[in-house]
Amino acid sequence: MPAITASMVAELRAKTDAPMMECKKALTEAEGDLARAEEILRVKLGNKASKAASRITAEGVIAAAVGGTTGALVEVNCETDFVSKNESFLAFAKTCAALVAEHAPADVAALSALPMSQDGFGPTVEDVRKGLIGKIGENMSVRRFRRYAGGGQLASYLHGTRIGVIVEFSGDEVAAKDVAMHVAAMKPKALATADVPAELVESERRIAAEKAAESGKPAEIVAKMVEGSVQKFLKEVSLLNQPFVKNDKQTVEQMLKEKATQVAGFTLYVVGEGIEKKADDFAAEVAAQVAAAKGQ
Repeated sequence: MPAITASMVAELRAKTDAPMMECKKALTEAEGDLARAEEILRVKLGNKASKAASRITAEGVIAAAVGGTTGALVEVNCETDFVSKNESFLAFAKTCAALVAEHAPADVAALSALPMSQDGFGPTVEDVRKGLIGKIGENMSVRRFRRYAGGGQLASYLHGTRIGVIVEFSGDEVAAKDVAMHVAAMKPKALATADVPAELVESERRIAAEKAAESGKPAEIVAKMVEGSVQKFLKEVSLLNQPFVKNDKQTVEQMLKEKATQVAGFTLYVVGEGIEKKADDFAAEVAAQVAAAKGQ
């Protein structure tokens, strides 16, 4: 079994807000598997254990470019919040979004090879990126993008520079814009329940099964409890089934039907989502500093 270090406990605590000893116990039970330990804490402590899971550690911006039925959403990362407000950095991200929309690069490498000039740097996106790193003094990278050009109408919404949404739709533009704002606020995982990723469903089913098993009820009752929990989860994370943020008396699907509008899909980017910064082992760092001080 791998050793449970202070940095592992600190990382799990930062993700879950669970007590330190509970984090250590969960990591021990999970044999050092951080994801499994997080599931164990959710079983033991309920939703409290997941409330901090959405904390974003990486910095950067989301940029969008939409023109007619063509559009793109791009995430560009940097090291600090200070640089994420830098005018040159913001201009770089905005241009990258426009280039993706216009040229349809296959991936980030293809985008990096496209022609671009900014702040005296060029002639490619990669050359500009490297030039800005030297100028600003901080690393930056294009992390991901999503392009739309399928012929559907597009609506976009940026919540500041940290959250970006593009919705592909047919029908009422105002309704689609409202959906984009709803997505930014409620962060659905999929359009409909059938589209929720299988791994998320299985994870939720496993957690629900462990919770239900602790109730001590008969197997048939436990099975119903598990299925009920999974169905509740699917409705909570699928866009069409979520209560509409502007009128929680109706679902998003009901609102769209009322507006004679259909949504074909959406993309939601949150800066740094899924990125985990290297966890510092503070105990080791303090020990090293003490040792250094003694050696002086």
